[in-house]
Amino acid sequence: APHSKAGFLFSIKIREGYILDVGCGNNGPMKAKSILDKIYYVGIDVGNYNQSKESQKYADEYIVVNSSHFADKISTFDNLFDVVISSHNIEHYEPQKVLAAMIKALKRNGRLFMSFPSERSANFPKRNGTLNFYDDSSHKNLPDWNNILNTLQSNGMQLCYVKKSYQPFLMKLIGNLN
Repeated sequence: APHSKAGFLFSIKIREGYILDVGCGNNGPMKAKSILDKIYYVGIDVGNYNQSKESQKYADEYIVVNSSHFADKISTFDNLFDVVISSHNIEHYEPQKVLAAMIKALKRNGRLFMSFPSERSANFPKRNGTLNFYDDSSHKNLPDWNNILNTLQSNGMQLCYVKKSYQPFLMKLIGNLN
């Protein structure tokens, strides 16, 4: 999946630099360092969501913060990161504040990767595995596609790849079979 989080990490040209992984669960530190081993990796999350102790060791900095301070902590990283990764966290707490903080954390000409649930997912069938946006009780705010794009563009972000609903063929086929 070339436009997935891993695909993005493989595609970026930096081999050294600073990366902020916002919502770094699912063993994010280990996965990122396995692709870009010379980066300085900072992971931030509101808990140890699917995060092994082994994966935590790969992080140069691993920050767990209360959800009410999540955006504020990110905003302390002013113009520090070459890359900011945000994979499925903007829908949880204070999306506009978190988005503004991530933009602020980027260096000039930095790269931002974002993925988040589609607005269409609010109408998907309900089942285990969070097919429907509301199947996940931690989802608080259905992301507003236009608002996010407008915020990025009004802050001078150049959009390199934008897709309202990204469905890699193989994953879509598996989903349809299920």
